[in-house]
Amino acid sequence: MSYFLTFLHSQLFVTPTYPTSDFSNQVLIVTGSNTGLGFEAVKHLLRLNAAKVILAVRTVSKGEAAVQKIVATTKCSPSRLDVWPLDLSKYDSVKQFGARVHTMDRLDGLIQNAGILTSNWETCETHESHITVNVISAALLGLEVLPKLRESAKKTGLRGRLSFVGSDLQYIAKFKEKETNGRIFDALDAKEGADMSDR
Repeated sequence: MSYFLTFLHSQLFVTPTYPTSDFSNQVLIVTGSNTGLGFEAVKHLLRLNAAKVILAVRTVSKGEAAVQKIVATTKCSPSRLDVWPLDLSKYDSVKQFGARVHTMDRLDGLIQNAGILTSNWETCETHESHITVNVISAALLGLEVLPKLRESAKKTGLRGRLSFVGSDLQYIAKFKEKETNGRIFDALDAKEGADMSDR
């Protein structure tokens, strides 16, 4: 019951702090940024003077449509926005994205917002789709961009940022798979008995 009360309190009585950090001259990436929290994060970063924000999206056409909406609402120059393809259900896509990041002059931050929530069982890269997209590929992407973040921080003297967006629902997940005697991935990848509503 305490989680429910905490959640209710946070939704009704807490006003999040309005971001005021200065991102002048900085280059940032936001995954899953054509909609929802990622889309709003891009607008905040532009308002905070980011020089360039890269929308990392699964479907480039949806990213480009998001750019048009952002330009229309923020009145920013379209040159401050780029759209790069990134499909977290495919490790090769994550690695190609990482290789592209390594060609950049600088990278000051990555907001890992992309994720999936589905009640359908599906496998991607031999693992259940939530595990591939929300866990393994997110960690892989973080490892791919970390060298560029460190290099840029040394060059600019600014702190690089690597942020993973999560959900409070983690506090109420039963996560029965943790009780396994074997490998946790094997338990999470077992279709029989999987509770998709708990993922």
